[in-house]
Amino acid sequence: MRRYFSAKVLAVSVLSLCFASPVLAHHIQKSKNTYLPVTTSSAKARSLYEKGMVDYENLYLERCNDEWRAAVKEDPNLGVAWAWIAFNSGNPEEISEARAKALAIAPKLTPGEQLMIAWISKIQEGRFIEGIAAMNDMLEMYPRDKHLLYLAANWLMGENGNDQAQRFLEKALAIDKSFPAALNDLAYVHARERNFQKALAEMDRYVALLPKEPNPQDSYGELLRMAGNFEGSLKHYRMALKIDPDFVTSQLGLGDTYALMGNEEQARVEYDKAIRYAHNEADRLSYSMQRAMTWVREGKFARADADFLEIAQNSHAKAQGLQEAQAYRHMAEYQADEQVALRDLTLAEQALHHQAAISASDRDEEMSRILRTRAVRATHLGNQTLAEQSLHQLEEMASASRNIVIQSSYQGAAGTLLMEQKKYDEAISHLEEDQDNPFTMELLLQAYYQTNQSDKLHEMEVKLRGTNVATMEQALVVPGVRATRPTI
Repeated sequence: MRRYFSAKVLAVSVLSLCFASPVLAHHIQKSKNTYLPVTTSSAKARSLYEKGMVDYENLYLERCNDEWRAAVKEDPNLGVAWAWIAFNSGNPEEISEARAKALAIAPKLTPGEQLMIAWISKIQEGRFIEGIAAMNDMLEMYPRDKHLLYLAANWLMGENGNDQAQRFLEKALAIDKSFPAALNDLAYVHARERNFQKALAEMDRYVALLPKEPNPQDSYGELLRMAGNFEGSLKHYRMALKIDPDFVTSQLGLGDTYALMGNEEQARVEYDKAIRYAHNEADRLSYSMQRAMTWVREGKFARADADFLEIAQNSHAKAQGLQEAQAYRHMAEYQADEQVALRDLTLAEQALHHQAAISASDRDEEMSRILRTRAVRATHLGNQTLAEQSLHQLEEMASASRNIVIQSSYQGAAGTLLMEQKKYDEAISHLEEDQDNPFTMELLLQAYYQTNQSDKLHEMEVKLRGTNVATMEQALVVPGVRATRPTI
């Protein structure tokens, strides 16, 4: 399993931004130290912080939070620990407070620590370009710190920046060829490229390096599922749970795999266990949404409505505005009635403003998804005014941000509206910038057919049919495509 920091491909790649942070430009030079220093007066706090980083690399994603929380109790001025709490917590209030504390402490820290805090905080504040610059400056200062290279690569993968992530991971492995976390992420990069032979060979090395850890088995299960080997996937998820019964992401993995296999009843059994043992409220709500999607896969939309509505209400009660918005947006994605879908999208947008603590980046990314769905639904309804207003708002967001989720939302919406106008060549230029989304892939099949691009049509059809990710988009598109005869 991989946890990514916020989390899609960009026409002008954000990964090419290598300019220096204006605040710290005068500090940017290679450090004499191999590793980024940690400023603390407490040996115990340092030990707890470092243990948290190891656990983060091994995907104990709540245990590392607990260790960083314990570290700042020992030393409230341990700024990078506050930053990583902000980075990884699922509690919006805690994220906001931790980020504020990290920023307040930052001027007292070393330049490298200041850059780490700037990277995390600026991304969360929606200042994407400045955040990228701080990350690049940090890596330039400590080019031999394999852990920083991994952390940057892991974040980039969450932004679908696979090419640059691969370069960072290869640099980390050049420093230490047996660095487990880098091997894990590199296997995911190759799996995304559908080079499963290479990915699984790297996964074999990862398992051999950490035979007593659950995450290598968990990751193996996920990659086999991506490759369509569902029985092998289930086997490895069970192996992970045998190593650590509390490794809840593997329990979730069982649910996701059964869902993709079409065994929705068993998927709900597995999801119920994951929900019961979730380590925090944000995860519990997210797992509940995965469970609700099983009703969509079965075509039982009234049951899905009931579950998603309950999730939205629970999210509201527990001050989890992002999950509340996601639940309403998911409802809008499968509604047959366009007016009902637009109503759900209004509720989703309102949910983003129920709680001030939602980070700017999370709010903007989710808003971009809402606008994309609204533009498409309005087009289907024949409300061109609303469709164009939504697209214009998206275009303004995309022009002001290098955030790849926002860019993808804009490109997908623009391409969809052009398809409705039968402007296929123009549509393709937008849709190809969002071609990991099953909604977009389905439109590209139509566009390639209309423009007689048989090679691209075949390639996209194979990719779409082979998409095995447990998302709403996959549930609504891929099973239907698989039920039809291939075009070629």
